[in-house]
Amino acid sequence: MKEKEINENPTLYLVPTPIGNMEDITLRSIRVLKEVEVIFCEDTRITRQLLKHFDIKKELIACNDHNEEKMKIMILGYLEQNKNIALVSDRGTPVVSDPGYKIVSYVVEKGYNVVGLPGATALIPALIVSGLPPNPFLFYGFLNNKVTKKQKELEKLKSIEYTIIFYEAPHRLLETLALINKIFGSRKISISREISKKFEEVYYTNSSQYINEKIKIKGEFVIVVEGSAEKIYDYLTIIEHVNLYIREGYSEKDAIKLVAKDRNIAKSLVYKKYHVR
Repeated sequence: MKEKEINENPTLYLVPTPIGNMEDITLRSIRVLKEVEVIFCEDTRITRQLLKHFDIKKELIACNDHNEEKMKIMILGYLEQNKNIALVSDRGTPVVSDPGYKIVSYVVEKGYNVVGLPGATALIPALIVSGLPPNPFLFYGFLNNKVTKKQKELEKLKSIEYTIIFYEAPHRLLETLALINKIFGSRKISISREISKKFEEVYYTNSSQYINEKIKIKGEFVIVVEGSAEKIYDYLTIIEHVNLYIREGYSEKDAIKLVAKDRNIAKSLVYKKYHVR
């Protein structure tokens, strides 16, 4: 097991940027952006506007989904030259539904510091205003663009008891809402639009009634969906339920105990059902 210790070695900073209102940025983020040697960003034009607003002058290098493999080598080069670096996305927190995962994984593997700064992200504001249970929750991000793959993803999620958070683009919003209703059934949902921007709105509705809502199909959306009222094991036989835990790494004995607890039945009954096939 590797232990992470922040030391005096060169550091890659993951810096959240405003998702709308410029006041979303933290004082620490501003300081770090001023102090690093270079800033890697999704779109240099958007980041340049941010830096101009805070009177920061730094070298910018584009880093996106298309060149992340190449950029991780360049970033390592800066770190090897004892230079601190910042990585930002256009809006919000890097890596969360944005480029950066491959870079972070690579830099960690090479033994350099990676520091993630707290800051702006769309999922938490959407969750806390949703009126749905906040703990626990599952952040899923963007579903697949293709309908058939999106359907399969939702099928896997329909039995999850946790509140689920999705990001969605405006041109796919209604399609996704229709699929959620079709596969999940009627659930409470909230739909946040343009969080932290001038025209921020939140719609509180039901997945079976969203079509009646006058939703403005413009901007960026966060969909928060009520978790399933059914337990995931409602769809499993006792044998399937025990095997599920065994696949997760539990011994047969422990798996039988867990199934008995889940179903509120005697361990002896689970053992008998599992072994008498």
